[in-house]
Parts: sequence; structure tokens; C-alpha cells
Amino acid sequence: MIQRSLFVVKLGGALLDDAVALASTIESVCALHIARPGSVIVVHGGGSAVDRHLARLGMPTEKRDGIRLTPPDQMIEISAVLSGRVNATIVAELLASGSAAVGLSLADGFIATAATTTRYAFNPGRVGEVTGGDPKLLHTLLDSGFLPVISSVAVDSGGDLLNINADDAAAAIARIVGATRLVFLTDVPGVLDRSGKLIPQITAAEAATLIEQGVIHGGMIPKVNNALQTAADIGISVVIAGWRDQNILNRLANAESVGTTLRPLPFVAAPPEHLALSQ
Repeated sequence: MIQRSLFVVKLGGALLDDAVALASTIESVCALHIARPGSVIVVHGGGSAVDRHLARLGMPTEKRDGIRLTPPDQMIEISAVLSGRVNATIVAELLASGSAAVGLSLADGFIATAATTTRYAFNPGRVGEVTGGDPKLLHTLLDSGFLPVISSVAVDSGGDLLNINADDAAAAIARIVGATRLVFLTDVPGVLDRSGKLIPQITAAEAATLIEQGVIHGGMIPKVNNALQTAADIGISVVIAGWRDQNILNRLANAESVGTTLRPLPFVAAPPEHLALSQ
């Protein structure tokens, strides 16, 4: 295995629904990959695309406490969108930009093992959480100069598909491969204070206070908690930054300060009732 600085980049949210913005972000990912071959892994969700697909099929989309309830009969359709349409679109864009992208799911080559989640008081269906994994396939691809693109679909020990929150998936991949940097690209420049100004750095204690005060809310809560947990688990800095900055990844690679950095300090989780999942 070649020793390198390894970036895990999570794509999701409105970015995947904006063709112009996605193309621009793909160029940034591609530029980083070309400058540092074998140093980038992309993880993605695609909740809006899933919603549209289910609506076309007449299947209801139901969320509880921000969690997508995933009946077994919907899981194959969710997988078709995330591991099929969305993954193929990102891979195609990267290939067109000159990067040797390879489309994968969390399950491929035992990259990540998973089980149905037990963290909630209700049954969310085929919603899972990553329990472990094997980095061999990813390191093999990276050592050969490929750029893995991973959908947030996993398989349990019985061979059944599981829907994994994309932020959870990215954090798990960072832990599994021993990444040096995890980057969540979002719709906003980073974590914002009460007045809407960017917070350059944040600790676990500060984040817990801002969550309690409602300053950090909605889908940003699990993103911040995943970032803090990953930073604490594997001792790396995690960045939450906006995808609208076309040079964001190269700036990060050059050690510039962008977005909000969460450093590897002791982790303090937000109360469970604050948590919400979002693809």
C-alpha cells in the first residue's frame, strides 16, 4: 500500500440537482485527483433523486425525525437510484474530465459491513449503519491511480440491501481507509453562527452549545456530529465547506483555511432527539 495524503469527499444535497454546480465541483475533484493521483475518494447520497423516482412509481416518501423510512419494497428502488443513476452520472462526469473514476457501493469487495440500525425508538425499515469494513479494494484501486466513487448503499450479513445516511457513509469510509482529511461539501460555506457568519473552527463543546441553542439545526446536526466523531476516532481534521467555491478542494490540499474545520478533540454527541438523517 502506497503511503499518501488521502481525501474523502462527500457530495450531496442540492449539488446533485444542479447540473452546472455539479460539473464545476467535478472539475475541482478531478483537478485534485490529477494533481495527486490515487488520493481522492468520493462518497455520495442523492435523496432528492430518490424522492422523484419514488413519486413516479407512486410510492410514498415518509420521514420521521428527519429519517427516511425505508420499507423493504422501496429499498431496491433506492439502490437503483443511488448506485445506478446518481453514481453513474458522477462517474461519467469524472471520466469526461479525465479522471479514472470507478463506481462502487459500500458493499463492493466488503468495503463496509453494515447492519440494520438500532439507534432509534421506532423501526425505520431498511436503514442501516456501518459496523466495520475492509480497505483492501479501495487501496488497490487508489494504488493503481483510480478514483473510487461510492454510493451510500450497503448490504447486511444476510445479503439484504440497506440505506445508509451519506454523511455516515463518508465518515465510515474515512475511518476504514485511514484518511488524512474528510470533506463534507454542502449548500452553505460551512457552519454559521447566529448572525450567519462562517465559524472557521469549532470544538465539540461549542458545537453542542450551538445545537442546544438551535443555531446548528436540521441536516447540519448529523453532519457536525459525524465530523466531530470522525475527528475524534481517527485523529484527523474534518472540514465542512461550500461547493460553490470552485477551487475549494485545491485550496484545502494547499493547507488554506476554508469552510469550518473540526479538529480531533474529545467528542461530545448531541442528545439523540436532535439527530436527523439526510441523504
